[in-house]
Amino acid sequence: MQNEAYEKLIKCKEAVRKVTDFEPEVALILGSGLGAFADNIDVETEVSYSDIPGFPVSTVPGHAGKFIFGRLGDKKIVCMKGRVHFYEGYDISDVVLPIRLMGLLGAKVLFLTNAAGGLGEGFNAGDLMLITDHVSIFAPNPLIGANFDELGPRFPDMSSVYQKDLCDEIRTIAHENNIDLKEGVYCQLTGPSFESPAEISLLGKLGVSAVGMSTVVEAIAANHMGIKVCGVSCISNLAAGINGEALSHEEVQEAADKAAPLFTKLVSESIKRF
Repeated sequence: MQNEAYEKLIKCKEAVRKVTDFEPEVALILGSGLGAFADNIDVETEVSYSDIPGFPVSTVPGHAGKFIFGRLGDKKIVCMKGRVHFYEGYDISDVVLPIRLMGLLGAKVLFLTNAAGGLGEGFNAGDLMLITDHVSIFAPNPLIGANFDELGPRFPDMSSVYQKDLCDEIRTIAHENNIDLKEGVYCQLTGPSFESPAEISLLGKLGVSAVGMSTVVEAIAANHMGIKVCGVSCISNLAAGINGEALSHEEVQEAADKAAPLFTKLVSESIKRF
C-alpha cells in the first residue's frame, strides 16, 4: 500500500509536469473562507485537482479545489485553493499527497493557513494567530508505514517544525502594519464534528491555543521532506463551551471574510520577504 502511495505521488507529479514546468519557491495552502487571497497572485497557470489522475478532490464548501501557479511580487508560488481533509474519508497518505507533490515540484517553504476555534485568553473571532507549535490528537501520523527514503528520514526531528526565521519575519510584518498578531499552539483533531466543551477544556489544560481539523499532518509531511514550515490561523470562532454559542461552518466563513484584508496583507508581505 505504501509503495502504491509513492507511485501515485510520482504519477501526480508527471501529470502536473505535462501541464506546466513552473518550479515554485513557496507553497501556500488557503484554509476555509480564505480562498480570495488567490486573487492577489499573478497567475501563470491553474491545475484543477480533478484533472490530476488519482489526486484527492476537496468536497468542503469554500475550498475551490485547484493549484494556482504564479508570482507574488518576485516570488514564484504555488497556491492550494482548497485542501483535502482526513474527515472527508481520504487515507492520510492522500491528505498529505498535495504537500509532497508541491515539494517535488520545487517548493522549499510551506505557508499553512487555516480557520480555527480560539481557546487563548483574549482571542476573538477574526483574530490572526501565528502558529508556534502544534499538538495532534486522533489524526494518524502521515509517516506511519514504510518510510519513503526518497522524501526524508525514518525518524524526523520535530523540535522546531515552525521555523524561527520565518516566524520572526511574520512578526515583523505584523508589527510594521499594526496587525494584532496573536501567537500560540495549534491542535488538529479529526473532525468533522466540532469539539465538545469537555474536549476543549482538556485541550486548554494541554496548553492549546487554537483547534481545527487540518494543518498538523501537513506540517509533519513537509518537515519530513526538509521543507521549511510556517503557519497562521484565522480565529473563526471561540471554541465550544467558551461563550456558550453553537458553532457552524457559516460562522467560520463569515469570520474569515472579516479577517481577509489583514490576512492578505500579512501573508502576501511575508511571502515576498521569505
